[in-house]
Amino acid sequence: MGEYTNALLDPRPNPRLDALFAAVSDPSRRAILARLAQADARVTEVAGDFPISLNSVSKHVKMLERAGLVNRTVIGRDHVLSLNAAPLQDAAAWIEHYRGFWETRLDALDAFVTAKRKTGKTRKKDTDA
Repeated sequence: MGEYTNALLDPRPNPRLDALFAAVSDPSRRAILARLAQADARVTEVAGDFPISLNSVSKHVKMLERAGLVNRTVIGRDHVLSLNAAPLQDAAAWIEHYRGFWETRLDALDAFVTAKRKTGKTRKKDTDA
């Protein structure tokens, strides 16, 4: 089997992309990313924004760190979190690869629905006559 020249088409596991999609698959983690997009924050500040325990928020943050989406800086006893959006470019590239496919499919669906509507209107006129 030949080597894949396009990493997007490579069927082998991509741990970095897998971790990224796993990290953003949870609404709480997406909300943490949105919070950090506004400004860096201590873990306790982030936890205060959620109706879940500090321990739960910490677990979500660790998953975001493993995906490379969050950086932690320890300043004394404070753990300050910051967003690292760069890995999202990998996800965007993967999604962009399939955009043409979906746009073509949606265009075909639009043409089908438009043709059905026209056919339905024509038949209705025929039955009125």
